[in-house]
Amino acid sequence: MADSNITKNALAVSMKKLMEKKPFSKISVGDICEDCGMNRKSFYYHFRDKYDLVNWIFYVDFIERMDWSSCRNEWDMLEALCSHFYRERLFYQNALQVEGQNSFREYFCGMLRPVLMLLTQNLVEEGRKKEFYIAFLCEGVLGELVYWLREGSKITPEEFVEDLHDISLGLARKIIADEAGTQNEIPLFQNKKV
Repeated sequence: MADSNITKNALAVSMKKLMEKKPFSKISVGDICEDCGMNRKSFYYHFRDKYDLVNWIFYVDFIERMDWSSCRNEWDMLEALCSHFYRERLFYQNALQVEGQNSFREYFCGMLRPVLMLLTQNLVEEGRKKEFYIAFLCEGVLGELVYWLREGSKITPEEFVEDLHDISLGLARKIIADEAGTQNEIPLFQNKKV
């Protein structure tokens, strides 16, 4: 492994360890460096700031290591993502609480957008409305993900994705029925016991 990756990984391990103990906002670059025995100069040689480090952790731990060929569709991708978040839930629970420029939330939404574009590619024409729908879906998925992690992940990643799938499908059916004027003919959740 190159020296650069050894240094980055040491900083990442420290950041993950610190984020399991205290909020992201209370962690300084100095704390990270002290934990892994490096100086601030080494940190800034590899990362712009602590936000950059958190984004890099996600990219290396999930994006680079993911076996994308094992995913049959976007729901499989989402399930793999949720399984990863579940395994590392203390870290991601903390990371997703941070909002604003350069935050992991912003970075994650940027990664989620292409998946949502695939899911909606034939549903809505390109343009202003499509952008609105993508932003709406992104915030909805993100909000539910944060809630699921914050509540202690009381259901498995598979159950969580199944619930997201069911509500998405149910709402899509409702919208299609409303547009067709048949709102009373199509149940919101077909084949599901309530």
